[in-house]
Amino acid sequence: MIIARILPAILAVALFLFAAPAQADIKKGWIDYTHGTKKLKAYVVHDEAQNGKRPAILMIHGQDGMSANTRLLAERFAKFGYVSFAADIFGFGEGILPRDVAESREQTTIYRNDRALMRARTQAGLDALAAHPLVDSARIAVVGFCFGGDVGFEFGSTGAPLAANIAIHGSFSKYEPSWAKNAKGRFLILHGSEDKPYPLTVVNRVIDELRGANVPFQVEIYGGVGHGFYKPANKAEERALELSFASTARNLREVFGD
Repeated sequence: MIIARILPAILAVALFLFAAPAQADIKKGWIDYTHGTKKLKAYVVHDEAQNGKRPAILMIHGQDGMSANTRLLAERFAKFGYVSFAADIFGFGEGILPRDVAESREQTTIYRNDRALMRARTQAGLDALAAHPLVDSARIAVVGFCFGGDVGFEFGSTGAPLAANIAIHGSFSKYEPSWAKNAKGRFLILHGSEDKPYPLTVVNRVIDELRGANVPFQVEIYGGVGHGFYKPANKAEERALELSFASTARNLREVFGD
């Protein structure tokens, strides 16, 4: 009978609908804040289907600033169940958004040459994030991409009360001696083995500093992958990006106690 064939199909669909996880109701928006007289604008994303305060990610953008790609990355963290706050380092609140490599280099050079400014600008973002009504200010982690990885580790030297400090293909600088002795939380380095601007010799220097300060850390190296895989250009970089998000998610669950 036709009915006999239809009923199992209906039941299968019903079971699928009940078994499927609820879709996140992601809310996207902007928060204006300041650092001194500098006007800043953060991209903030969270799941409206959740109730109450929750952990948060202070995401530090790469050399492309508050680009469309930066915003997409921030949205992925919100899907983990956290408040995702893409901090404004360059001054997007005043219209600063690099248009090309030359302008990106100009912006990153400002902060690489003025580490105090880099730290203070990041602190302004942390303060704005911690004041968000949905944020559990005792459970905040920094995640930085490229230039943002450098910013995050530099900021870690201030002793800011972070649950984790994660660098995805970080553009690491040569930090002040003993910088890691004040660092809080777990450090996670996710890096490509063929990163020419920031090779494994640079990563090893950072690892030695973390080891010397007895800071908990974890490192993942992705074979055959170069720098900048947050904008994947091939299958290997796509895989590295997905692996980096999986490791980030796992570590965040552990340090946040989810």
